[in-house]
Amino acid sequence: MKNILIAVLVSISSFIMAQETMAYKIYNNKGKEVSFEDVVKSSLKADVLFFGELHNNPISHWMQFELTKALIEKKEGKVKLGAEMFEADNQLVINELLDSLIKEKKFEDDCRLWPNYATDYKPLMHLAMENKLSFIATNVPRRYASVVYYSGFEGLDRLSSEAKKYIAPLPIQYDPEQDAYKSMLTMGGMPGHVNENLPKAQAIKDATMAYFIAQNLKKGELFIHYNGAYHSDKYQGIIYYLKPMIKSKDIITITTVSSSDVSKLREEEKALADFIIVVNENMTTTH
Repeated sequence: MKNILIAVLVSISSFIMAQETMAYKIYNNKGKEVSFEDVVKSSLKADVLFFGELHNNPISHWMQFELTKALIEKKEGKVKLGAEMFEADNQLVINELLDSLIKEKKFEDDCRLWPNYATDYKPLMHLAMENKLSFIATNVPRRYASVVYYSGFEGLDRLSSEAKKYIAPLPIQYDPEQDAYKSMLTMGGMPGHVNENLPKAQAIKDATMAYFIAQNLKKGELFIHYNGAYHSDKYQGIIYYLKPMIKSKDIITITTVSSSDVSKLREEEKALADFIIVVNENMTTTH
């Protein structure tokens, strides 16, 4: 009897420890827990898949890699990649890398890469290289987002025709009521203390990413786009601009959230995306 009791206590203790140290769980927008295979199966039906990441979250980046690898295999290479982390005026350099015209070191020297490129995005670029896939630099050059921040959308009118090739066609439609934009004006709980052009600078990024996704869509291909979750949460941001351009296309969204309890999905998180990856808030970060 004593041995049985000890065995039961050990089992309970192990169960509790497993719960406390669980790294992540995946849920659908109904709040039901789903498997990685469920996400793959649904993604195969999409024309565009948005993977909303937490930029410094290792689970986001690991899941991006594994999902991309699985979808490349399932789609037999009919996949195109794109990312917020690469700016449109670097597309030539990316193409030269993918075409083996330049060495990888030269690519890394010439592109304005994010600090966590080596750990978090280089593996995705290698998947493109190994599988001969296109990788689209979708984001607006940061200098033009800065123009909007300081001068509003009107500042873009002064750009040359050459510069305008790297942004969405003007004028930019802007909806200040989108949650992601509204929240920017009250960051830190201090209304009136944020430059009112800040959400407009976000909007030019979203509009430009949508434009280059639409420009590179090809029938029968799956376009996988990697971006910060706030660019696609609640089907807003990039998707707001993309939908009118690709009216009949299917879009699937994934987001990542951090929580002290991965065993459940908070009610307000159900509306964020088709699939929600809930990551333990104690997870280490990549930068």
